[in-house]
Order: sequence, then C-alpha cells, then structure tokens
Amino acid sequence: MEKLNIIGGGMAGSEAAWQAANMGVQVTIHEMRPKVETFAHRTGNLGEMVCSNSFRSDDDEQNAVGLLHWEMRQAGGLIMSAADKHALPAGGALAVDRDPFAETVTARLKAHPNITVSYDEISALPTDGHWIVATGPLTSGSLAGAIAAETGQDALAFFDAIAPIMYFDTINMEKAWFQSRYDKGETEEERTAYLNCPMDRDTYEAFIDALLAAEKTEFKPGETAGYFDGCLPIEVMAERGRETLRFGPMKPVGLTNPHAPDDKPYAVVQLRRDNALGTLYNIVGFQTKMKYGAQKEVLRMIPGLEEAEFARLGGIHRNTFINSPTLLDAQMRLKTKPHLRFAGQITGVEGYVESAAMGLLAGRFAASEILGTPIDAPPPETAMGALITHITGGAEAKTFQPMNVNFGLFPPVDAKGGRRNRATRYKMYTDRAKHAWSQWLDQARLDAA
Repeated sequence: MEKLNIIGGGMAGSEAAWQAANMGVQVTIHEMRPKVETFAHRTGNLGEMVCSNSFRSDDDEQNAVGLLHWEMRQAGGLIMSAADKHALPAGGALAVDRDPFAETVTARLKAHPNITVSYDEISALPTDGHWIVATGPLTSGSLAGAIAAETGQDALAFFDAIAPIMYFDTINMEKAWFQSRYDKGETEEERTAYLNCPMDRDTYEAFIDALLAAEKTEFKPGETAGYFDGCLPIEVMAERGRETLRFGPMKPVGLTNPHAPDDKPYAVVQLRRDNALGTLYNIVGFQTKMKYGAQKEVLRMIPGLEEAEFARLGGIHRNTFINSPTLLDAQMRLKTKPHLRFAGQITGVEGYVESAAMGLLAGRFAASEILGTPIDAPPPETAMGALITHITGGAEAKTFQPMNVNFGLFPPVDAKGGRRNRATRYKMYTDRAKHAWSQWLDQARLDAA
C-alpha cells in the first residue's frame, strides 16, 4: 500500500494524520520544528496553539463553530478529543490548556502504529506520491516560494496578531473580579470563568489616547497584506473610532462589579484562564502590534493590571494562504498536481477548529484514494461541507479572504414562520446539518467496508 505524507504537524496536519491512520493507511508527518523555528511557536510539539487558547463557542445548536465541534467529535477527531480532555472554564466557549493539549496530541500521534514523525523541512513541492500540504499560515519561505511558483501567482497573505498573557498573581484582585457575561454557565466555575477589569470614562479615554500614540511594529517594505477581520489588532480597531473597542472586546454589558455594585463601568477588559493551574491569563480580544515596551506601558493603564507581569507579550506575523477557489478541486487537490492536497489555514479557512476540520477531510479523502474507495465531499448542508464548498469554488476568487465557519456559508433553510426568529432559524440549520453529517459518515463507513 502506498504511504501518505503530510507536511506540517499543526492542527490540520495532526488531524489529517489521525484520520488517515485510523483508516489503515501508513502516514509520515514531516514537521520542521524545532529544527526550524517560527515567529509564533515555542516548542516542537504537534498541534501547538499560538494565537489564542480558545476554540470559541461549543454550542452545537445555535452556533456554526459549535456545530463544527459536534461534527468532528462524531468523526472521532483527535483535536476535539484532546481539547475536551484539557478544557478550561470559559462560559459557553471551549478554551484549552494549550501545553498539555499539544503534549496529548503529540503523544497520541507518536503512539499510533500507522504514524511516524520526521523532523525535517520540506523546501520544495514533491513530484510524486500522496501528499497533504498542511503547513499553516507560517509556511517556510522556501516552500511558500515553491507553492507560488507552481500556482503561477504570488501567495496571498494577511497579518495576524497574538494577545498578551500575564501571571495571575500579579493582577490586583481588589479592582478585578471573576464573572462571565450575564453569569453564563451551568456551574459556578463556568459562571466565573472570566476576570474583569473595569474602566470609567476618563480612564477609557486616556487608554485610547495612549493606544493610538503607542509605538507599533512597522511592516517591511512591500508588505501590503491586510488583516483578518476576526483577529484585528486593538490599535486598528481604535483607529476606526474611539468607541469601537467599547462595543467590541471591551463592552461593559452583562457584568456587575462587586467592588462597586452601584457603579456601571464605562468599559471592561476581560481576561480568560490560559492554563489549568490558573496561573496564566490572556487578555481576550487584545491582539496587538504595539512594540514590547509600549505594550507594558499601555496595558498597565488598565485598572487591576498596574503591576502585572507578562508571561508572553503580543505580536504580529504574516499569514500565507492560497486562492483555493481557483487552485483546488472538490477533493482539495491542486488541480495542476493532483497528488498534492492542501489542508488547514493555508487553504483560506480561519481558526483552529476550521483548520483541523479541513485536515480531517483531507486525511479521509487521501486515505480513501489510497485504499481505492474514494468518497465524495460532505454535503454543503453540513458545517464541513459548507466550508469546503466555500473554499473550493463557492467563494468569489477575486475577493477571496480567510473565513471562519458561519451560517452564511450554508444553503438557506426554509424557516417558514420562524424566519425572524434567529434561535429557531439556527436550530433548523444545526438539526439539518447533524442529520446530513450522520448520513455522510454512515455512507463513508459503508464505502470503506
């Protein structure tokens, strides 16, 4: 039997390897770290999380990404299994203890009898065999150049930012307090999953002034990539209007300050636990391109963080993706070289879960092809089907940009009397998707048998 090779051991590559190996195919993961480092990674672990520790909403009835979680769990996904094992309190979201998560992903992959891991850099596109390119947004320069040469166009790109992480024991709890918005959650731990730092109007205005005036990272000459709207630096949001942050990550709604219950905050900065010990917290939605010195000065203006110490400062890096609607077929194969599949963020999906989902499909497609039992893509009524349909032809190629999963990518539902009722409409999307996904999985199992 022919072997499957996967370039990249991130979310997509790890999930692709797991799915293909469980189908009986021999897999080699080629991961350049830790021999070749990137701006954002700290270890050589597979599945390392860098930008955030959140998988976003886990609501599989009212949220598209929660539905994607459900589909991946039903398919025996490694990434969701490891995330569930190392979940942290985050209200209705799924946040993950990032280091144990990556250690679990690495251990399970290395223990699988059908998987080997080779720590080497692939600098050119292979000319034969079965390959999945899952190098993610931080594809090495040499391989990115090879991809651009093969596709006949410059690789598309956007800039992504990372939020700072700080030590909990340096936060002033006489000013901050624990509470999830609207006390959301079924347990006390979930209802107190976020740490809140309040601002009055004068403090907020001074913070915005300092933010706008802070020294920021400048792009290199010729770098013209834009930002992904779902991960904008706080400075860019502030430049769009002084109230933008107050209606975004700093919105003061659904919270009551126990230190001053009669005073309604003008704005609130939220922090979310970053590890199971509760010793690290990241600032929610505070991706930044401020230089390190400026970050410390500006962020310590936040009440409760005046003496905060940082475990990791924020930063910005260039993400690479391809124009998938033009370049890939419905099986995620490069049209000009069908022995190459692409998966993950490099295909133009945005987010950990979306990247892993495209790895799940690419792994199953490749394994089925090797086994001589090819399978069709899942129907567009499913979350995975909606995503792959979007990136392999549903999106407008001329304006193609990275996309999170959302119900706007799904075929419309016939809501009948409930069209104006969003909860009813979203439930119709998820019910339909679950039925279609279950049928697709059952058919794939029958085809494999």
